[in-house]
Amino acid sequence: MSDARRTDAVLLLVALVWGSSYLSAQTATAALPVLTVLFARYALSLLACAGLIAGRRGPRRLRREELRAGLPLGLTQAAVLVVETYGVAHTTAANAGLIISLTIVLTPLLDRSGHPGGLPGPFYAAAGVCVLAVALLMAGDGFHAPRLGDVLMLAAAGVRAAHVALVGRLTARRAVRPLHLTAVQTAVGTALFLPATAAGLPDLVHAPAGTWAQLLYLALFCSVFAFLAQTWAVQRTSASRASLLLGTEPVWAAVVGVVLGGEHVTVFTGLGAALMVAGTYWGQAVERAHRATSELRAAYPCPRRPSSATPSPAPAPNAAPAPNAAPAPDAASAGGQPDESPSRPVPTLPLTSAQLAADH
Repeated sequence: MSDARRTDAVLLLVALVWGSSYLSAQTATAALPVLTVLFARYALSLLACAGLIAGRRGPRRLRREELRAGLPLGLTQAAVLVVETYGVAHTTAANAGLIISLTIVLTPLLDRSGHPGGLPGPFYAAAGVCVLAVALLMAGDGFHAPRLGDVLMLAAAGVRAAHVALVGRLTARRAVRPLHLTAVQTAVGTALFLPATAAGLPDLVHAPAGTWAQLLYLALFCSVFAFLAQTWAVQRTSASRASLLLGTEPVWAAVVGVVLGGEHVTVFTGLGAALMVAGTYWGQAVERAHRATSELRAAYPCPRRPSSATPSPAPAPNAAPAPNAAPAPDAASAGGQPDESPSRPVPTLPLTSAQLAADH
């Protein structure tokens, strides 16, 4: 297998693992309280991160930047998982994975750092398609009052978008190592959920093997493995290709929910799923292209053209124009093209924060 295909396979595996996390969380919360599931997931993830850090070469101590970013991000990440896990417990795994993908279009609306001039019109059209998709997914067998789980997943998408925007602000241009930052966040989550689940720890210890298998899968595969594998893969491929492959997560969530969870797809949910995937892909493509254009304009600012109202300097007295003298080229006669020297590097387009900082 070539390096490119190996990288694509890893990214597809990450999307599949994240898509299956909703059914695993739904199964685990059927046997244990939601807060107990979250504590176990955080504690197991913390142990795995600590083991990986201890086994690595080089400095292992946490940096000040990692603590400053990890503490608030641990709080917002815990808020995301609380709302999301309660939502998964009260809706289908397919709906949960599809509705939470709204994060892709909500994040650019909250994080305007890459869009100083505002987002283009087609992006808002794509967001409107996603809103229509959510309405169809909530309809299910017919239009009725939305289910509690669907409303919670919609709220989780908004909270996660705010969390992702905060990730970009707190980690931009800082020496933050992903594994160490994840360790700080899991430590914060473990400390938060321990008091609320202390009375239920005996039930956790005596949980059946199937429940423990789901908890280990959520912690080791859906959190630690998926995050590290994503970080490894996105460094070896283009941003567009990585976004395309990781964007298949809601598709895998629907497939896993139907095939393994036995969930049923109605006309409304099928149409809503199709519109959600199309809307998120459309919005992601528009946002990525607009970000690339903004970065190129910032790197190569166009020179200002001279104003026609600016008077030209008066010729020196008794000075005759040189015969057959050609006028000096200006920005207008040269077409207004900026200097395109090959020694000036073209900035590469990174992945959007929605793909690089997704929490599952």
